[in-house]
Amino acid sequence: MVMWQSPGAALERSRADVVPLPLKRNPPQEAEWGRAGKCQEADNVLGTVLCESDARMALAEPVSVAHCNSALQGSCEVAGEDVLLNSSPRTAEPHNSEPGEDSKIEGYQVNSLGPKAVSSSAGSSMWTTRRDGEVRLRMEEQGPGSEAPKTVHQLLEESVNKYSDYYALASKKNGKWIKLTYKGYYDECWKAAKSFLKLGLERFHGVGILGFNSAEWFIADIGAILAGGFAVGIYTTNSPEACHYVAENCSANIIVVENHKQLQKILEIEHRLPHLKAIVQYGEEIKEQRPKLYSWRQFMELGKDVPDERLREITASQKPNQCCTLIYTSGTTGQPKGVMLSHDNLTWTAAAAGRFIMLRDARDRQEEVVSYLPLSHIAAQMCDIWAAMTLGVQVYFAQPDALKGSLVETLREVRPTAFLGVPRVWEKMEEKMKSVGMKASALRRKVAAWAKGVGLQTNLKKMDGCSEEPVNFRLARQLVYRKVRKAIGLDRCTKCYTGAAPITRDTLEFFLSLNIPVLELYGMSESSGPHTISLPHAFRLGSCGKELTGCHTLIHKPDKDGIGEICFSGRHVFMGYLNMEDKTKEAIDQDGWLHSGDLGKHDKDGFLFITGRIKELIITAGGENIPPVPIEDAVKNAVPIISNAMLVGDKAKFLSMLLTLKCVVDAETGEPGDDLTPEALEFCQRLGSKATKVSEIISSKDKAIYTAIQKGISAVNEGAVSNAQKVQKWVLLEKDFSLFGGELGPTMKLKRPVVAQKYRDQIAQFYTDTATPSGEPSSRP
Repeated sequence: MVMWQSPGAALERSRADVVPLPLKRNPPQEAEWGRAGKCQEADNVLGTVLCESDARMALAEPVSVAHCNSALQGSCEVAGEDVLLNSSPRTAEPHNSEPGEDSKIEGYQVNSLGPKAVSSSAGSSMWTTRRDGEVRLRMEEQGPGSEAPKTVHQLLEESVNKYSDYYALASKKNGKWIKLTYKGYYDECWKAAKSFLKLGLERFHGVGILGFNSAEWFIADIGAILAGGFAVGIYTTNSPEACHYVAENCSANIIVVENHKQLQKILEIEHRLPHLKAIVQYGEEIKEQRPKLYSWRQFMELGKDVPDERLREITASQKPNQCCTLIYTSGTTGQPKGVMLSHDNLTWTAAAAGRFIMLRDARDRQEEVVSYLPLSHIAAQMCDIWAAMTLGVQVYFAQPDALKGSLVETLREVRPTAFLGVPRVWEKMEEKMKSVGMKASALRRKVAAWAKGVGLQTNLKKMDGCSEEPVNFRLARQLVYRKVRKAIGLDRCTKCYTGAAPITRDTLEFFLSLNIPVLELYGMSESSGPHTISLPHAFRLGSCGKELTGCHTLIHKPDKDGIGEICFSGRHVFMGYLNMEDKTKEAIDQDGWLHSGDLGKHDKDGFLFITGRIKELIITAGGENIPPVPIEDAVKNAVPIISNAMLVGDKAKFLSMLLTLKCVVDAETGEPGDDLTPEALEFCQRLGSKATKVSEIISSKDKAIYTAIQKGISAVNEGAVSNAQKVQKWVLLEKDFSLFGGELGPTMKLKRPVVAQKYRDQIAQFYTDTATPSGEPSSRP
């Protein structure tokens, strides 16, 4: 979502310069997953390059016609010029490198078959910034990338044909689960689409959706697409002004809101939205009747006189290479950008991801998930709407206060078979479990400690390929692991995932020690969600896994350690940013590679590791490039009382750090308080400190706590690769970072520019005082 730094002239290419390089590839076949610890992934071909000394890539000419599955109803005609066929070059030969070794070329490392990039004359057709634009699909000659493209309507029809009487959505009303079958789901989406048409929804105009996850959210989203508009999620935490930016940018004709609180935001700005024709409210009864304001019940009745034929004509005219959804970036580095996702982006990625993580088809055994993450974010949409629809998953909606404490109750009740949590969710679970554990008897604590030790060692060995389970592990499973899983509602869950932000190794090891492998995945809005995913039998701690089959990774300009910018290719790559041509050209280079702005490398087995972000790099006065996240994570791991850490020191002579302590957060407002969390209290007591509040520690410069923090930072400094990477000064802040305070974005990512501005005085003091600022400890000589 944050843009890359332009690679410049090195990316200039012409097809005339292409020469073959030797290749090494696996046999062309579907990925086959074997026994635990074994993985044969046909399309994840390490050491495959399609470039020569200038990093130029070969491209097969586009085919004249793209055929669609004849079984699909409606039109799916894609003109020949709309298809970019990525075929293996005819000159490819086996490479002599060892299996698993990344092939290297000037400025690049390629993992898997990359795009046989478009020639310069046709480059612009791989992206568009026009709302009615069409792009060339990145089709491949074989494998998942060659599958026939389909529209959202065709996917929905397929789904209802396969899973008609299976339950699709479950909503809790007055203490009871109200369920909707896939047939009912389809019918409701169809009705909503007709109602949008009745309200005057224009082709390629937005339907903004502002509210917590619900059946109405899904139905409004899909109904908007069927009616020819754009589905546009708006973060519920947005201010009225932020809502205005999104609604105006997508030319919203209709905005769907959850309740009176969200309605007020739109009423405040509606006079500045010239395209807005109606507002629909779904979560509660309307308190005050107004013109062009409809309840959900009223809205769903509006389209009953709209002929089905009119809607059928619209769905038949839609193409897989046209935009249907806008995902707005969280704006951590500037104004939000409208990420244009095509029908094919959504339908192809959903199938590829579902297949990769081995979600079961409902006709074999239905998967069940809980929807609670913000649907304005691509992660939740891809998991809860599109992958679920593809495989007939049953989706249960959590309560609106899920992230304020009720999520675990829903998990216990639903017992999902797959679960995705952002790092903060897993961290909160960890904190709660540790808090409960502290109150247990000495014997129980001793048994738990033993079981965690056994669990961590056994699972680390499994990660390295050992499938043997020792007797003590099986005993620990009976005594501890099963009870823990049941207590948090994950006793049936075979796929526990984390994404959207970095997670600490400490948290990963905590859950691994309880036999709950939390697997990392990686992607971005611009890649329709997932690009790499870890698997239960193929993961590494700290790695985001391997590419989805049919997706490709390139490491741009790797350094001596193999670290460079991570670039993507595949049918999951977005169309462009709405009305932002310059930003789109920065993101997608002329060979079709999406530049992520993230830095990373592959290990010898092809697992991807993220090491930082280009724009987050701190460049010291001495010219050393320092990624802050590894140092921040190391400090948090070394000092358990630390909640957030932000490294500073750009253009400065040394590094410093802003620190916050773990405190209790107001469940209603999300505002961090002054009281320390139970885990932080235990830390203080262990050190002999009687502090119970953040303010007490800071005002008294609590010697025990300050000494412990300095000791932890000194330990981190001992492992630094150079003096430039040592933290020389630090300061404790009175308030923890939060969404409430503006330091964190909607997906809990740190907004570094906001923090730097908010605490500019403290940062300036680091570098204006010759002594340690504010009397804080310093490791400087």
